[in-house]
This record gives sequence, C-alpha cells and structure tokens, in this order.
Amino acid sequence: MIPTQSMISRQQRPGVRRLPPKNKRAATLIAFLLIPLSGLITDIYIPSMPHMALELHQPEAAVQLTLSLFLVSYGLAQFVTGSLIDSYGRFRLTLVSLAVFIVSNIVIIFTKQIEWIYAMRIVQGITTGFIVVAKRAFFVDVYEGEERRHYLSLMSIVWSSAPVIAPFIGGYLQQYFNWQANFCVLAVYGLLMLVLEWTFSGETVPVYRNFNWKALLQDYRFMMRSRVFAYGLLICGLCYGTTMIFGLAGAFIIEHKMHYSSVVAGYGALVMGVAWMCGGFLGKASLNKAFLPKLRRSNAAQLLATLLMIVTAVWVYNLYTLLFFAFLIHVCVGFIFNNYFAYCLGRFPQMAGLASGLSGGANFIVTAVTSYTVVGILRPQSQPVLGYGYLIMGGIAFLVLQLLLKKEPEQV
Repeated sequence: MIPTQSMISRQQRPGVRRLPPKNKRAATLIAFLLIPLSGLITDIYIPSMPHMALELHQPEAAVQLTLSLFLVSYGLAQFVTGSLIDSYGRFRLTLVSLAVFIVSNIVIIFTKQIEWIYAMRIVQGITTGFIVVAKRAFFVDVYEGEERRHYLSLMSIVWSSAPVIAPFIGGYLQQYFNWQANFCVLAVYGLLMLVLEWTFSGETVPVYRNFNWKALLQDYRFMMRSRVFAYGLLICGLCYGTTMIFGLAGAFIIEHKMHYSSVVAGYGALVMGVAWMCGGFLGKASLNKAFLPKLRRSNAAQLLATLLMIVTAVWVYNLYTLLFFAFLIHVCVGFIFNNYFAYCLGRFPQMAGLASGLSGGANFIVTAVTSYTVVGILRPQSQPVLGYGYLIMGGIAFLVLQLLLKKEPEQV
C-alpha cells in the first residue's frame, strides 16, 4: 500500500523508551491481558444490573444506559485514538489511560449518583479506547505475514475470553458482596496492568504520523473505499450487537421473570461467552476457507437457530431452551466476527493504529446503537421477544452479506 500524506519517516523520538527485543514475549503477553479489557468492563457487572437498579432507585433503562454509554464513548474515542497513537506512540498514552481508568473505578465505587456513574463510564470508554487500540496495533507493529494473521485471529479469541470469565466472577461478587465489588476488581486489574506495562513494555510504533484532521479524514476515506472493509465494519457491529442484546436484557429476564439468582444470571452470561469463544475458535480454524461463503453459511445457521428459538417457545420455554438457542446464535455471530474483524485489522498494515481505531470505533458505535435501540423498542421479557431482537440483527447482516457483498474481497 502507498503511504499517505500524513506519514513521516521518524523511527525514534527523544525520551521514548522503545520495546526491548528481550521483552517481546512479555509485552505480547501483556497485550493479550489488556485486549479483553473492554469485555471485562461491559460484562462483569451484568449480573448486578438488576440490583443496581434497585439500590440506586432507577428504572431498568437507566442502568442499561451505563452499558450503552460506555459502548458509544468507546466507539467514538477509537475514531481519534487510532490516529493519536500513530502520531504520539502507543506506550505513554497506554500508561496515562490505565491511570485514569483506575481513578474512574474508584469514583464509581464511592458514588450513589447515577449521573456520576454515567460520566465515569464515558471516561472509561475513552481510556479503554486508547488502551485496546494500542494493543491491537501492537500485533501489527511487531509481527508480519502468517505470524501476524495468527496473532490477529488469536487476539479475537483472547478478547472473547472476557465474556466467559467476567459474568462468572460478577455473579459471585454480587452474591457475596455488592455491585460495587465489580468495580473494585476492575480497579485492581487496572493497577496490575499499569505496573506490568511500565516494567516490561515499550514503544512499538514503526513510523510516526503527523496528526491533523484533514489528513485523518483523508486516510479514513482511503480505507472506506474498500467495499469489503467498509461493510465489514457494519457486519462486526451487528455481530457484537447481537451478543449485547443478551447482555442488556438477559439478566433481567433470568432474575426478574424467571426468578433465579444473580449467580444463575452470571452463569447464563458465561454460557454466552463460551459460545462466542467457540465461534472464535471455529473462525480461526477456518482461516484458509473461502471468505464470504463461510460467513454466509454461518449467517444462515444463525437465522435458522433464531427462527427455531421463536417457534419452539410455543411448546416449551424455560431457562435451558433460552440458553440453548442463544448459545447457537452466539456461536454463529462469534464465527463471523472473528473472521471479519481480523480481516479489517490487517487490511491496512502501514496504518495499523488508524485501521484499529476505525474498525473498533465503527464496531462499537454500531453495537451500541443497534443493541440499545432493539432492546428499547422490544423490551425483551421472554424467549420469543429476545428471538425477535436476534432476528432483526441477523436479518440486516443477511442483507449485507447476500446483496451488498457480491464479490470475493481482493485481499483476505
């Protein structure tokens, strides 16, 4: 790819500590530990959301908004953070973001005002945007060729570990402590990562790029000219938004309508995380398969499972059927996301930070808008209505994959 006008050939800047070659493996491990941060922030307190609504004397929608505000701010931040980390480097911005992230969790722990929680969730979205975009770009900075493809695909699987671990932990934290305990865990995790990042990591940006809005918009236009890349941003957002529908509504259905405990709600979210991870493993195993055909097959399976989820509820509907059909759907969207997101991240290797920011930003904006809108309109309180939400998301993805993307991508 031809470098754009915003690129400058400066390999080093005074006072910046480069990543020592001997620390490459340690820095890679740290990157993998930080990649799931966005998932931890969204999923760890899902079992606590009904209890937050009661303790803060707020309606369900007000507490659900704390999740959507994080997703929106996280998404919007990434449109700029990608360019900023290409211009000023990854290392220092990651350290500052981790420090601010720790403080934001402390504020949430000690406040009873929903407005302060809203503000801190926005702050967390912005800081997490810097951290995760920098670590996604790390793999493009440090690795090349097949090794890069391997790590980008593996990165998606590692990222999917958060929905597995986080709600499981969050369910027990709510059962034995309170909802604030979730944010205590996040603060401690952030502190540990700050120490490790400072000790073992360093700057990895290969070529610094001047930051200016005109060049930023020019680079975005350059990337969006790729039809498969542009529609991929929408597809990835729809896939992750499908999982967020369960995240927003699942705990309320399980705890309020089915009258199970927060631990059971945590296990339910854990099952969805396992499904997403299974989809990721299947996606990694199919890297060498034809790109669009495998995505279309997975989308067809997703729609079939969704229709069965709605229809069979007429005869049988309980916790197990709810989780079974949702599991199948989440495997399918996890498969699509793993393949398409890895493609988007590696599509423009000389603008790794910018591509990471645009990919992540668009993904989470689409995720936040679609999931919160669908849940707000349908207000899922049962298996069939949850299925209708899944059907809307899968139907839009079907239109994109079948009608708008008619040709194989130039590069995969």
